Amino acid sequence: MAVLYRDPAAAPALPSYTVVRHPGCAPLLAAGDPAWERAHEIAWGPPAYRTAFRALACDEALHLRFVCADRAPWWTHTKRDAPLWEEEVVEIFLDPAGEGRNYYELEINPCNTVCDLRVVSPWPALRGEIAFSLAGLETACTAADGGTSWLATARLPFEGLAALSPEAAAAVPPTRGSWRFNVFRIKRPGGPADPERDAVYAAWAVPDGPSFHVPEVFRQMAFAPGP
Repeated sequence: MAVLYRDPAAAPALPSYTVVRHPGCAPLLAAGDPAWERAHEIAWGPPAYRTAFRALACDEALHLRFVCADRAPWWTHTKRDAPLWEEEVVEIFLDPAGEGRNYYELEINPCNTVCDLRVVSPWPALRGEIAFSLAGLETACTAADGGTSWLATARLPFEGLAALSPEAAAAVPPTRGSWRFNVFRIKRPGGPADPERDAVYAAWAVPDGPSFHVPEVFRQMAFAPGP
């Protein structure tokens, strides 16, 4: 059973994260694009495996960036929708309708393998639809900081997110109100030979556990007005 990482010295996750508007809408923002400096940053997890997250929105899509401190990332899965949660990943749960069901889950591993699905119901009656794939999703991964971290970026088209449910479609694109979300990182220092040894299950907004899938702790994702 997973034991979620907790830093007793860390302040609780903020109640809301504001997504800054980006005037352009490139197919995929490069991780080093200067536009990312405009985005607000949140960070969590132990220092050796610190994870930082930023988001930007344009008229057509939500852009995400994760920066993951890690001197030895690893993976074995290279096929889409493989069980990436068994290895090392960054994750986001995104709930445009804010109803705690039919929300989007995206996982990306260090070699840019993707697993995405619609979470029909959360823990403890966890049920997902792995057949759901976000239309138009684009992702990329690169090594950074002299090999001491890896970066993942993603472009999530609003049109694809609208397909989650009729309630999500009513909230997409985000012209008013806010969405609900949480972000995560799984690090497994034991490597593929012993993936559960000293595994780090780190959430920005930490639920009681043992699952990340607890919508009650999701935070607001607010969208700043356009430029």
